[in-house]
Amino acid sequence: MIYDVVVVGAGPTGSTAARYAAMAGAKVLIIEEHASIGTPVECTGLLSTRAVSECDVRPEDDFVLNSVRGAFVHSPNGSCLPIDGKRTKAYVVSRKIFDRHLVSLAVDTGAELMLKGRVTGIQQKNGIQLLSVIHMGKMITVRSKIIIGADGVKSNVARYTGLGKVDRILSGVQTEALYSSSDTDFVELFVGSQAPGFFAWTVPVNERISRIGLAVEPGNEHNAMNYLRNIVNKNEHLAGNYTSNMLDLVVGGIPIGPLKRTYSDGVLIAGDAAGQVKPTSGGGVYTGAVCAKIAGQVAAEAVSEENFSANRLKEYESRWKAALGRELRTGMRIHDFMGGLTDKELDDLIGSMNNNALLELITKYGDMDHPSILIKKLLNPMNSRHLIGVFRAFAKAVL
Repeated sequence: MIYDVVVVGAGPTGSTAARYAAMAGAKVLIIEEHASIGTPVECTGLLSTRAVSECDVRPEDDFVLNSVRGAFVHSPNGSCLPIDGKRTKAYVVSRKIFDRHLVSLAVDTGAELMLKGRVTGIQQKNGIQLLSVIHMGKMITVRSKIIIGADGVKSNVARYTGLGKVDRILSGVQTEALYSSSDTDFVELFVGSQAPGFFAWTVPVNERISRIGLAVEPGNEHNAMNYLRNIVNKNEHLAGNYTSNMLDLVVGGIPIGPLKRTYSDGVLIAGDAAGQVKPTSGGGVYTGAVCAKIAGQVAAEAVSEENFSANRLKEYESRWKAALGRELRTGMRIHDFMGGLTDKELDDLIGSMNNNALLELITKYGDMDHPSILIKKLLNPMNSRHLIGVFRAFAKAVL
């Protein structure tokens, strides 16, 4: 049997791409290597309100565990900057339930689902993609006109089809543990040498349980797990609220910076597999959903035209870059600038932000998914007078 579109990976990006391809009339198969959807979890489970909306689901569905409206940003010297969005900005979700909900939408639209299917090779013959798949312990061949690779940070589809791999991958670790959150409407962020190159976080599930994690740039002195042990034991704020009983542990990579090319003959790459992740937060559900919709639509249209060439499929890359390219570039500048600051410079930066005028701007224009909006507002001549010291250098460096 020949499918029009085979999507490899049943995460939010894969299931959304499959749904949009099926909605456009394509015959679609989703191949997922694991035995169940949504496991193992490799995400904080903190989704912006826009991410949930972009996946075409309502927050009233049973995957939402908590909602948050802001963040307490802790600088290396222990001072705290409260950023209050004044309204719900993100949801803490059960990724298992969320992912299963999205897959069920794809199946309801007409996509087929294959669990325990591991792609071990891809060849092209007479314009058709031949996927070698180990399914339930047996080797089978699946034929498809177009493949959408949504198989995560270590994408085999991208590797097998010569599109390579994402160059920069942050090392991340997260535990779910007993933690006394002072306010479940706020996440907590910890920056500086305690999580070099990125940050640590606490995400409240409820009053008693939080997800505590961090990510670090590769090449640091210690691995992510060592940094996590260190911060929960030595950071005064964390140690005072943390109970060392881990209920869950997640280890994974966060790709930042897109692939140089996300298409080839009969192949599209989307989501984490393509590095379409926000460098500022490490979140990939919103960006993945945006790109997945484009991938599904372009693939279905190409099938209807019987044209699966790279020249036809390059429309996908043009469209997703028009939608997200600028934000990802801005996000990378923010990531690199922040990661290059010393603890003292971070103390100065966070201290300079702690004035009413700047906090009002951040509350009004801060956006988890589109950081360039706030940066532009900060550099407006009417607002830039509030910028001092290293914060002025930060804003200018980003743009």
